[in-house]
Amino acid sequence: MKLTVCGSMKFASQMQEAKKTLEDLGYDVVIPDLAEDYIEHPDFNESQKSAERKIAHDFIRKHYQEIMASDAILVLNYDKNDIKNYIGANTFLEIGFAHVLHKPIFCLHPLPDQAYISSELVAMQAIILDGDLTRISNHV
Repeated sequence: MKLTVCGSMKFASQMQEAKKTLEDLGYDVVIPDLAEDYIEHPDFNESQKSAERKIAHDFIRKHYQEIMASDAILVLNYDKNDIKNYIGANTFLEIGFAHVLHKPIFCLHPLPDQAYISSELVAMQAIILDGDLTRISNHV
């Protein structure tokens, strides 16, 4: 099974950890391009350079191609900016894209209480893993 990991690039180190754990469990796992750069340079996320990098490397389109080629997506939704289980704009779009493609959507933690996207997130019927990556196997 091929999984594409989605989430805020603030969670780049957690993406690498999840990738290793899931590969050890036998999954083929894709994380966003240059996640290592975001670990080494966390300011990439907070600057105009982030948008410039996304454009220059066509990161958004490449990640959507990975979603199309995957069997499912895994959303790493940790706490960020005082929001429990945060899901940002890009991740929300990726979840919607996976939903339209009829791909299973796994969320590591329960859905956030972000009023402007709450009903849409519920409607896309993500499978909540309650922090346990091994639970993916219960749904394949």
